[in-house]
Amino acid sequence: MNTTARTHPTGDDADLAAIRALLRRSQEAWNAGDGTAYGEQFTEDATDVTYVGTVYRGGPEIGRAHQALFDGFLQGTRLDLEITDLRRHGSDTAVVVTRGGVGKGRRPGKLDKVATYLVVRRPGGDWRIAAVQKTRRRGLMESVSFRLQPATRPAAR
Repeated sequence: MNTTARTHPTGDDADLAAIRALLRRSQEAWNAGDGTAYGEQFTEDATDVTYVGTVYRGGPEIGRAHQALFDGFLQGTRLDLEITDLRRHGSDTAVVVTRGGVGKGRRPGKLDKVATYLVVRRPGGDWRIAAVQKTRRRGLMESVSFRLQPATRPAAR
């Protein structure tokens, strides 16, 4: 996982490293096809909105559903993530934006999905995913939009 990202550090480097490690563990669980380990990276009341619009609630449900996916059409896939933005909001909350992609047995050719994570520090001090929303990025449509409506282009970062 590429973790070079634009960060807005409000807190110490240990917290930022712990947040990156959380996303790395979720990626490793995916790559191992381990739904239980994947679900363990989420809070008990987490929300996972997939890029097709399915909403899963809670780490156990997220893990169970992903295990079914890992045993089915996502079997043998590899998830690659790149953190593009990480912002702290107080001492116990952060928003992380990633680009990612899924490929069969190898690194995906392109990172065509964007995900926004809300991560929280639990009372014991460890970080977990409280919410994630995944969107498929449509580069061609985005380019056309920017060409036709230049004011819709985000500011360079």
